[in-house]
Parts: sequence; C-alpha cells; structure tokens
Amino acid sequence: MKPFHLDPSMKTMRGVFYPTGWLVLMFAGEQQARDAARLLSDKGVGEADVLLVTPEDFRRDIVGATGDDDMLPSAGTEGDTVRKFAGYAREGHYGLMIHAPKGEDSERILELLRGSGIVYGQKYRHLVIEDVEA
Repeated sequence: MKPFHLDPSMKTMRGVFYPTGWLVLMFAGEQQARDAARLLSDKGVGEADVLLVTPEDFRRDIVGATGDDDMLPSAGTEGDTVRKFAGYAREGHYGLMIHAPKGEDSERILELLRGSGIVYGQKYRHLVIEDVEA
C-alpha cells in the first residue's frame, strides 16, 4: 500500500475528482483501512495498486483546500460523490483507493473485502460512478 498522491489523471477537465478505473472505499478508521489493505496484499493485489487516503488527504486534495462548499457545480454525480466522501472524512473515516480497471477486478476486490467494514464505496468507470457493496 502506498500513501495517496493526487495525480492529474484522477480529475476531470473541470478539476473534480474522478479517478477512472479506481474503487474508492471508505472505512470507519485507519486500522480498518490498513487491515483491508493487508488482506489485499496477502491475496496478491500489488501494493502499487492500493492507496491509503487519510481524512486530511480527502479534505486537502480531493475536496480542495477551501472546502466542499466552494466546489464548482457538476452536471453529473461526481460533485455529489465528492461531497459524500467529504462528509465521511469529517467524521474521521479513512479510504482505500484500489486500481481495478476491469469489472472482474472490482468483483474480485469486493469479494476479498466482504465483511471488512466498508462503510461506503464507489467504482469510477468511464462516464459512470457506480455504488459498490461489500
């Protein structure tokens, strides 16, 4: 697992967080996120494909330094989704971003993490943000 770093490819042209091909999963705390990452590593998911996102990362890099109220309005759901992540970050939740570009990658990850304490999750596909359940 690597620490989160916002890459320009993880944003839309308008600057809204939209990491195509990634799962973004929220956990109640740091230990739950780290335990889930360790489980993925034990099952062969590459460490470079798993990023730990702290509440501070969400506030600073994903929502923006000025807060979610200053985000540009979005024609799609990406703005609402970022606001939802912001709410969890304010409550101290940690996230994992897991690179899963194919549908079967996402299914495998979610099956491995079933019962691991995911409180909210999204899969960013090309043009669609999909709710995930585990």
